[in-house]
Amino acid sequence: MSDINPEISKPKKISKRNYVALFLISFGGNIAWAIENQYYNVYLYNKILPDPLYVSLMVAITAVVSTVTTIVMGSIMDIRGKRRSFIIWAFICWAFASAAFPLSEFVKPFNVYLAVGVAILVDCVMSYFGATAYDAAYNAFIIDITTVENRAKAVSINEIMTLFGTLVIYGATGFLLAAGLSYFYYFIIMAAATGIIGLIGGLSMQDSPTLQPLKVGFWEHIKTTFDRRHIKENKDCFLVLAGIAIQATSFSIFFPFIVIYLEHTVGLTGLWPSLVMFIGLLVSVGLSIPVGMFVDKIGRKKVAITSIVLEAISLVAFAYSGELWALITTGVLWVFFMMTWHISSQAWAGDLYPKSKAGQFNGYFLIVNVLIAMVIGSPIGGLLSRRYGTPVVVDGIPGYAPTYLIYLVGAAVVIFAIVPLLFAKEKPKLEEPLVQ
Repeated sequence: MSDINPEISKPKKISKRNYVALFLISFGGNIAWAIENQYYNVYLYNKILPDPLYVSLMVAITAVVSTVTTIVMGSIMDIRGKRRSFIIWAFICWAFASAAFPLSEFVKPFNVYLAVGVAILVDCVMSYFGATAYDAAYNAFIIDITTVENRAKAVSINEIMTLFGTLVIYGATGFLLAAGLSYFYYFIIMAAATGIIGLIGGLSMQDSPTLQPLKVGFWEHIKTTFDRRHIKENKDCFLVLAGIAIQATSFSIFFPFIVIYLEHTVGLTGLWPSLVMFIGLLVSVGLSIPVGMFVDKIGRKKVAITSIVLEAISLVAFAYSGELWALITTGVLWVFFMMTWHISSQAWAGDLYPKSKAGQFNGYFLIVNVLIAMVIGSPIGGLLSRRYGTPVVVDGIPGYAPTYLIYLVGAAVVIFAIVPLLFAKEKPKLEEPLVQ
């Protein structure tokens, strides 16, 4: 039980300060996550060891760190009834950890595998602070300040800034690295942007008046989530999370390797690998708010299932695209349908979270969206690329270029996300009870 005052109601509208916070925290955080999810991998491959399996290893290990962090820190935030203070201090530490990643290259002359280990270690530290600020605190903050009526719109704002942050990274990275900027200074510049933007967002936000300390211990808070009665009561939520797990596993099979694939398999050079993704992200940014409003109006389930089918078709088309125009066109399609899926599924799951466990349930969201997905999906992509990829030599070191099969396997896996969704129910658009 919590000591939340039942007389305190959740505001019907999001305040202007919290709108500002939504944009800034998401933008700052996703600058860091976009670099970590793509250019840490590119850096490890191009500068340390060109073997997709080690990229997969780094992705999987940091997924474990992020997930455990989100469950633990999310539970602590639920119990203490605070998000804002955690976001502020974690963003500062996140920036410093992000800037330290290229230090791994200084270890390479001594031992290349030691350099890989240092890179993974620094990524783990970065992931701890990132998961605390973003996955545990910020994602729970979205649930705190929204209702069923406006949640998809808020999630679409988050998706816009996720895409926009990634868009900025693809655009800036291609330009800066092509202009001769070293990775060392590139990571420092982007880390500073993460810290400054996220800190301003954290200072702008206001915790929800419904967020108050809970009269429960840490282990009890976690344990009650997994008792049989609680699982039965939240069956629909767990079904949606199962669908998210399958889609995210599909995504992790191919996405960590996409820039590497475009560079070393397709043969695009200079700005073009980044440009292919830049255009797809640009289109999706422009359509995110309308999609969020559409999801609020039409419903989560129809949009989620439709987007899965269309994403699978688009991935198959992307796999068989060789010309630049075809890569851009099919890239726009699968990025757009992936964005539509994210808005509909995350709003759906958020509707179903127990209200006194929003922070903790964001940890379980990470179990399905990050831990399961990356621990299973990324090694599949790495092993496929090692077995069927083209042998290459990068910076004098032999390795393997990713194979187009990662997109076909990703398309085959993503279709299964429909199965649990068919059995999950949507929450009626009624005023939400404060505590469940």
